[in-house]
Amino acid sequence: MADEDAKRRIEERIAEAARAAARDGKRAPIAVDPVVRAGSVEAAGDGDPATATGAPPGARSDGGVPPILECTHVSHRYPRQTGGFQLVLNDIHLRVPQREFISVVGPSGCGKSTLLRLVLGSELPWQGSVTASGVAVDHPRRDRGIVFQRYSLFPHLTVLQNVIFGLELDGTWLLQKWLTWPIYRRTHYRRQVEQGMAYLRTVKLDEHANKYPQQLSGGMQQRVAIAQALIMKPRILLMDEPFGALDPGTREALQLTIVEAFAEQGITVFFVTHDLEEAVFVGNRLLVLSQFWTHDDGSSGEGAKVVLDVRCPKSTSVDVKASSEFQELIQRVRRDGFDPNHQQPVRTFDLSAAAPG
Repeated sequence: MADEDAKRRIEERIAEAARAAARDGKRAPIAVDPVVRAGSVEAAGDGDPATATGAPPGARSDGGVPPILECTHVSHRYPRQTGGFQLVLNDIHLRVPQREFISVVGPSGCGKSTLLRLVLGSELPWQGSVTASGVAVDHPRRDRGIVFQRYSLFPHLTVLQNVIFGLELDGTWLLQKWLTWPIYRRTHYRRQVEQGMAYLRTVKLDEHANKYPQQLSGGMQQRVAIAQALIMKPRILLMDEPFGALDPGTREALQLTIVEAFAEQGITVFFVTHDLEEAVFVGNRLLVLSQFWTHDDGSSGEGAKVVLDVRCPKSTSVDVKASSEFQELIQRVRRDGFDPNHQQPVRTFDLSAAAPG
């Protein structure tokens, strides 16, 4: 009875706030029922009218479903200190259907991280457009999660609390949580903990749920960061050199972890790395960016293009790394993307894995 009274008082306060907002011409606060599953409702106002009608985000009027990610004539440049501009990306075309693991490699300075930031929405392209599920990417959104090389963990929170932190922010507002704590803890928070433990099992850290980040190794901290991103159920998971600071043994273990997580979660992954072996092993599609190319007339090109877009040999065993197919692909990547003395004309690029469109 006490719980029902507390809930009724909260509902009355929310209703009063809504009436006051209506009188003032303001937007009313959004109430979130404590029993609603955390993360099951997208934040209102994301600008996709298809969501409100129950259609897939960005659904086209002709009934077709757009690619989960599309870059069209994307070029990007940065100002030089000496004046003028440095073209980094040159007319990038990319279509990514759902459930693809894209590995992106290329020489230093070719714009791998720049392309990732454009997909995230933290930067806008100089020319062209980037869309996610048919919606223009012009700012970061929760449907695009990211894992950086540096661990994004709060030192004062436990492993479990770090993982569910995003759900707590997304599932309710602070005043409601404070005023309804007994109800919140028994329903909403309990569901969040259950989800958090499930994702910790995915990254094999459920036995360390109550430890703090400083009690974990670097590899374990990165596993927490991966679970932290996955629990928000992004449609696209961006990973920028996530294993770059780890020792080889830990790195290989995490490669297996992310491959398994990709298979279980059914999301799209955009994975940037300098390690060619890692790129070919974890991805099912390999994208090579390179500034070493020429126009069809033989003149030198400026900025990086996608010079290779091919399928990767797939296996869940690290033994595949010793196969001839695997090693031949790595040698091909080195030649076509990293050798400044081997500059291909645009017409000879192998883009056999590119999605039609």
